[in-house]
Amino acid sequence: MKTVVSVVGKDSMGIVALVSTKCAALGANILDISQSILDDYFAMIMLINMDKLNVEFTEFVDEMEALGKTNGLEIHVMHEDLFNSMHKI
Repeated sequence: MKTVVSVVGKDSMGIVALVSTKCAALGANILDISQSILDDYFAMIMLINMDKLNVEFTEFVDEMEALGKTNGLEIHVMHEDLFNSMHKI
């Protein structure tokens, strides 16, 4: 199962490390990552493989959102199938 994770917030040092460390701790493997800095804002999209997740998917979503709130970021997790369905014409 693949998941799309988006991260947006005020730019600061260590955001990629923060999010990737949390993913690794929960058993998620980052397959691809893209990031941009727009003025003072940070934006990142990650494609993650969830096959070896060591928590339930809903707990992963909650943990990532909590990580965002704690660090002044908006982190959204969306299953790849839902992401793809939303973007079909």
